[in-house]
Amino acid sequence: MTLHIETPLIQSRPLSLAAGRSIWLKLEALQPPGSFKIRGIGAACEIHARQGKRRFVSSSGGNAGIAVAYAGRNLSIPVTVVVPQSTTERARQLIRQENAELVVHGETWHEANELALSMLGPDDAFLHPFDDPRLWEGHATLVDEVARSGPKPDAVVLSVGGGGLFSGVVEGLRRNGWGDVPVITVETRGAEGLARSLEEGRRVELERIESIATSLGARQVCQHAFDLARQHPVRSCVVSDLAALDACERFLDDHRILVEPACGASLAIPYQVRDMLPEGNILVVVCGGVTASFDQLRKWRAALAE
Repeated sequence: MTLHIETPLIQSRPLSLAAGRSIWLKLEALQPPGSFKIRGIGAACEIHARQGKRRFVSSSGGNAGIAVAYAGRNLSIPVTVVVPQSTTERARQLIRQENAELVVHGETWHEANELALSMLGPDDAFLHPFDDPRLWEGHATLVDEVARSGPKPDAVVLSVGGGGLFSGVVEGLRRNGWGDVPVITVETRGAEGLARSLEEGRRVELERIESIATSLGARQVCQHAFDLARQHPVRSCVVSDLAALDACERFLDDHRILVEPACGASLAIPYQVRDMLPEGNILVVVCGGVTASFDQLRKWRAALAE
């Protein structure tokens, strides 16, 4: 038995009508800790547990930390999560809710990550939020499930932060014989590390994150994701924070599921940027995220209106 569940794959009538394409949704928002992260992180935690590790240490902008805390509680292993100051209060509460120790440090994830690494002891396991082959292999199970139950997609739409989900999806496409399926990578303006890197032909490190989509808040994508983006058919797209927020609210009306702006970025493509999509069946990874409440969405909208 795994720590993640097999999530529904549904054909969305509202998004299909909006996009003029057949839109399929992989509902990772329904994972027990609220996002796709538990696939790879859960698998990695189970490996560390079998190896006798006695504590999990992680750095996170929110969702990865929640997944590690959830895994630790289910495996009866203590967890320490270091988050930056930009992590929402709701995310902090959800990490504590899983009985994990929470440490707030630094303005960005990179600073939180440095502290997390400095805390490691000989019996501790470090859980990186996105740069770990065990995570990519775990995230690839998402595509395995699609291959068993749905049509072969003509494109996959997903959000990119540090590149863990992208790396896993490409691995999943390849191992299911779908290596020719293009991936549309979506980022919000102010957190577009992959888009900038592809433009310049090198891994770019952003000076700062200037987006409300803090779950996409890695200033630099991992090397593996950058390499894959230059090998695999990829179309990079950058949307505004407002477009991501609009998509979150519209998706809530259409499917009664509340997701955060990092996920709304991907949903903005079928809702608003349909020209990015080929004809046929489009798979959108609804990556989820429980770090935003409806009240938080309203606060972000008010802030963007200023």
